[in-house]
Amino acid sequence: MSATVVPTKSNLMVLKKTQALARNGQELMDRKKNILVQEMLSMLPKVNQIRGKISDTYRKAYQALQEANITMGIVNEIAMAIPVDDGLHLNYRNLMGVDIPMVTHDPSNLRLSYGLRSTNSKFDYAYQMFQQVRDLTVQLAEIDNIVYRLANEIRKSQKRSNALKNVVLPSLDQNIKYITEILEEREREEFTRMKLIKKTKLGI
Repeated sequence: MSATVVPTKSNLMVLKKTQALARNGQELMDRKKNILVQEMLSMLPKVNQIRGKISDTYRKAYQALQEANITMGIVNEIAMAIPVDDGLHLNYRNLMGVDIPMVTHDPSNLRLSYGLRSTNSKFDYAYQMFQQVRDLTVQLAEIDNIVYRLANEIRKSQKRSNALKNVVLPSLDQNIKYITEILEEREREEFTRMKLIKKTKLGI
């Protein structure tokens, strides 16, 4: 029971409204958490798939680059002729109050921006593999960020639900019980007092 709570009917009404809001809030937090958990679980297979694929693609890309370096010498100057890719775009969608990032990439046609005479097929293959790496990295960056945000919001929702369930609601229940008992005791005292007054008037 709170030391500051005053046992009045108006306070009892306020506490009951607060109690109803707190219970509703806990239910909403639990529902939100469950929806976010389902969303995150649905993405985990895709995360594992992309991670496995990107590791294999990176391995092939660096192996191809190494072979290009061996057959052509160091290819740094040729690689500098490849233009910077600026086709990335970031938007958001809202899921239960969580901003979910949506990374899109404007796929550009595979263009050779370097002279064919100064390169060979191994360099071309390395270039192609690193473009695949880029595409997979975009996908992984998006889904990793989504999973991180969902996991963070799930923790927050669980924490808020626990606070309502284990701290706020028990305190409200205790205060409501205290005020109810005091008011009932006052009603019994008032009823007894009125009976005594009535008996006194009737001369019983």
